[in-house]
Amino acid sequence: MTEGLEETTRYVRVRVEMVLEITEPDELIRAAWARIESDELMPPEERDQAAQTVSRDEAEAVAYLLDPVDLVTEVPGVILAQASWSSELVAYDPEDSWDDYEDED
Repeated sequence: MTEGLEETTRYVRVRVEMVLEITEPDELIRAAWARIESDELMPPEERDQAAQTVSRDEAEAVAYLLDPVDLVTEVPGVILAQASWSSELVAYDPEDSWDDYEDED
């Protein structure tokens, strides 16, 4: 192995894709509001804007409630180097196989 390759093998990219069905939108939005209200680091103006955003967009509400950092907090021997995530409303057909879609990269 080359020197550079040994360096990069210490890092693992994990890709997770999920489709969630929103069964209780009001409950979801209330939970997102509670998360926003409990965020002591968020400035009040930003908090108000975030609350309005999650009220209009269920995907944004999900994004406020799911945190990929939570997935690795308890994993021994790893340190999270970088994370990003997003959510969006999508059309979903349970009959479609995910194998039919090409990798975006």
